[in-house]
Amino acid sequence: MSDDLRGSIVSATLRLEQHKRSTPRTVSDMTVRVPRQWPHARHLTFGEESPQYRQAMRCLLFGDAAPGERSEWRPHDPVVTATDTSVTVHYVAYDWITSENPVLVGPWQVIPTGRTWMIYLWPPTLQTIRWKRIEVDLGGLNFNDLVEHASSSTENHLVWKNALPEEVQVEVDPPWQRLLPMKLGQSLWATAGIASWWVCASVLIVVAALRTEPAEAATGPGAARRPARGAAARRSTADPPDTGSPQDVSFTRPLLEWAGLSAGVALALLLFVPQDRFSPRWHALLCIPAGVVLVFAARPWSVGASRTSAGAGPDEPARPAAVQRRQALAVTATTCAVAGIGVLVLLGHDVFGLPGGLGPKTTTALGRTGLALLGLVTVWLWLAAMAAWAWRFVREGGLFQGRRWTRRWDDAPVRCVAVVGSLLAAVAVALLACAWWVKERRWKRVNWLVEQPDPSAHNASLSSTFANFFYTDLRWLFAYSWVLTGIALLALLRFRSRASRVDGRHGHERFPLGPSKPDLLLTVSLFAFFVGVRATRFAGAGALYGVWLGLSILALYALLALGRRWSVLSRMGDRFCRVRLASEQDRSELLEKARQYRNANHQMHLLDQGRAAGVTCEQLEEKLNGLHQWMVTACQGADPPEQISVLDIALAWGPEGRWWSNAVRAARLAFWFGTPATVLLVYYEAQDSYARQQALYSPIGLPEFAADLILYQLGWAVAGFTLGALWRLLPGHRSQARAWLLTAAYGFPAVLAAALIHIMDTDPRQLMLYAALLLVILTLTSIWMDLATFRREQKYWPSGFALLLSIHQLRGLSVGVTWILAQLAAVVTIFKSLTH
Repeated sequence: MSDDLRGSIVSATLRLEQHKRSTPRTVSDMTVRVPRQWPHARHLTFGEESPQYRQAMRCLLFGDAAPGERSEWRPHDPVVTATDTSVTVHYVAYDWITSENPVLVGPWQVIPTGRTWMIYLWPPTLQTIRWKRIEVDLGGLNFNDLVEHASSSTENHLVWKNALPEEVQVEVDPPWQRLLPMKLGQSLWATAGIASWWVCASVLIVVAALRTEPAEAATGPGAARRPARGAAARRSTADPPDTGSPQDVSFTRPLLEWAGLSAGVALALLLFVPQDRFSPRWHALLCIPAGVVLVFAARPWSVGASRTSAGAGPDEPARPAAVQRRQALAVTATTCAVAGIGVLVLLGHDVFGLPGGLGPKTTTALGRTGLALLGLVTVWLWLAAMAAWAWRFVREGGLFQGRRWTRRWDDAPVRCVAVVGSLLAAVAVALLACAWWVKERRWKRVNWLVEQPDPSAHNASLSSTFANFFYTDLRWLFAYSWVLTGIALLALLRFRSRASRVDGRHGHERFPLGPSKPDLLLTVSLFAFFVGVRATRFAGAGALYGVWLGLSILALYALLALGRRWSVLSRMGDRFCRVRLASEQDRSELLEKARQYRNANHQMHLLDQGRAAGVTCEQLEEKLNGLHQWMVTACQGADPPEQISVLDIALAWGPEGRWWSNAVRAARLAFWFGTPATVLLVYYEAQDSYARQQALYSPIGLPEFAADLILYQLGWAVAGFTLGALWRLLPGHRSQARAWLLTAAYGFPAVLAAALIHIMDTDPRQLMLYAALLLVILTLTSIWMDLATFRREQKYWPSGFALLLSIHQLRGLSVGVTWILAQLAAVVTIFKSLTH
């Protein structure tokens, strides 16, 4: 009935949005005024769920195009208005150019093939009538009107009036910034970039494991030591040896094993097991045994190096072996049982009505059940492998040693395996449910005007989802297994810290200023993994992950080179640290001196205002001079820097005696301070239409959203951990300066990322927002660290703010508050510019 549409009045606009966008978007805006004489005209005014409306709208917009052929997005359903003589339909659609495949959006066809892009007006209907107005907005790109029938043209627009659709043919010359991502995304370079990330991560963990010397005391530069009297005579034969301890060897071994396995599996998934080269049967035959091998290689029943180093009682040697056998039996039996279910599906594919290659094209409901079961088995095995490796690292490093739920693993391993296995099964089912839900949403979106979609096509689409589920989600799952590398580094750091503490009990007390050289590599690697590489993600440069990892590590080492010279404790000298900071008693004395210093300064301030009674200026000056002499006597008579006071030293030491405890406290604070920042970042990402559509219509969209939430929080916690670990090594009299300097260490690679963003003509504001939020979180963390340093005085003050005012004095606190308000104002400004 298209002949009856000859009296229609049509106008259309195409807008190409590519400036400041990593993914170009095309937007079609078409208005059709249909005469009442068209038989379907009145059906357009029916309800959107009526069959007549769907048939009329499909005939008008898509003609005889096959269902599923057009998959453009719609911000809303077509808007229909009716008069006595006509019915007007306003239809808006959009789509993204992500590859060199043709893009159909409304009546337009965009072919991004080769060096130039071709734009045609090729509507399924209304091809034989002249359109009232046609407009193309190319966003400043160079173009060529091939037919040369345009009524007018400017630098950005082409306009045709009363023209046939075939007269609209435009050749566009996109910039190289838009062509390069598509070229790289379809070449081996993208895969090579991700592969380089895994190789660099594996090399880093190997270097960290090999550089970590046997678990002797992890003393940093300027460590404060006080030898115990007769320590050598009292040293027990049960003390851990200084070199070549077997527990160090046992912890290094799983690190090296994981480095090799993770790199090998990642490269296999990326390079050697592409989805289009193997049938689902071969994917299952490869991935199920690989999952079993990963679980057994993790050996989650291992006793753990930290437990071995602690020693065992004389009546315990037999018990760990028996417990270990029960744990190994529980893990092995469960893993083999689950893998056996997958093998049974493979062997009995005829029972499920599946072909030998498990192809999903002609699959029944029972066959889809078999495919779903096979996918759940495979994903469960790989989830179990990740959990087993995580538990192995946690147990080796003693991260949660002594917790009640960790002791249950020894008391009831079968119950623990059952609980964890059930949780992993729930996660696998949730991943499958997400894939199914997304597929159903996409099916309804594509077939929104089809009254009765073909059931066989729907079943084939659903079967394809189940057949590809385990491979798609398995690749996504392993892509986040780099978090296990971070857990391994943290566990090794914790293990060395505990080894140092054990050695300190038997020999002498040690209070290092910071991590030792091997521990420093572990600390900066954690920061680079969880914080520094974020700049690459915001820059959209996945191929440079490995480069950014190295840049982040170098930036932090450069900061520490500055800190070793200009930090407060380094300027006081090694002798002062040995004399005044060697024990808890010395630290208590330091805090008391700092309290006296604050009181004297406060009284001096009141005296200047004429509000002090019972004290003279000479008395206060004598008291302050006595505090200064207390520092001088510990420096072999050499005057310490005049700008440094006992209060500065107390704040520079931090709230805890050991740098590890400082790091843990700062990590907890940063985690909670980072929660609002995570909400803000996720809210911003939800405002982007492309990210939102990816989350709601991609098989791994919702899991990716959940992973982003977790990784943001982990990033804040690791940033706080790094701040606490390096607290005594970072320069600055006030704690806020340490936060600023650590943010600067993130900012150095981020500046390069911003330059890359500028070159690629994308938006750098998200990178700026993350850096501003990081600075705010670290600043708040540093302030709360100052409060924790003098937490014993909390009972003498009406509020924490009053204590903070006493610590920083009015002038210093006002500057700090102003600085925080300026940071918040920057965050608000950047966020408003992003969302408008």
